[in-house]
Amino acid sequence: MALSSSMVPIGTPAPEFTLPAVDGTEVSLDSFAKDPVLLVAFLSNHCPYVRRIEDAFGAVTAELAERGLATVAICSNDVVNYPDDDAAQLRDQVRRAGFRFPYLVDESQEVARAYRAACTPDLFLYDADRRLAYRGRFDAATPGNREPADGSSLRAAFELVLAGRPVPEPHTPSVGCGIKWKQGGAPGGWLAPPR
Repeated sequence: MALSSSMVPIGTPAPEFTLPAVDGTEVSLDSFAKDPVLLVAFLSNHCPYVRRIEDAFGAVTAELAERGLATVAICSNDVVNYPDDDAAQLRDQVRRAGFRFPYLVDESQEVARAYRAACTPDLFLYDADRRLAYRGRFDAATPGNREPADGSSLRAAFELVLAGRPVPEPHTPSVGCGIKWKQGGAPGGWLAPPR
């Protein structure tokens, strides 16, 4: 079932995390302390909404990295019931989509809960003080349309955040596959179908 972003309040501090990456390293929020803008993206391998944008996501984040964007992706899905999202499959996705950023595994799902991530993709863009400046979609592309996967929404938000300016509301929520919570582990209260 498709879900939309929970639209965490702007200005919310980025929750701390330390997680293993699919390349065997360990990555934390502090790993990006010197980067002026940070994108925390909840992704998965199996979701058609992510598959629809993954090549563009890899290209756009690589392009914006040259101007100060740090990106980290996190997969929080239950890999027992969704083995296409285990670390080996995520490594395949990194190669397939040309991801140049750390891809982390949130096995406990605690980081997804802390960020109030609801779906894949779910994007959280933070300023230099690690306050939430934008949350929502990458662009208008979905599996059911022919809109270009060009990262237009993320690009526009990045330009404003890099310039130290607010991203005007309303932000368009991301829509995607709901995070695959472990049995009995789904949070309540902030998961909603797309508007």
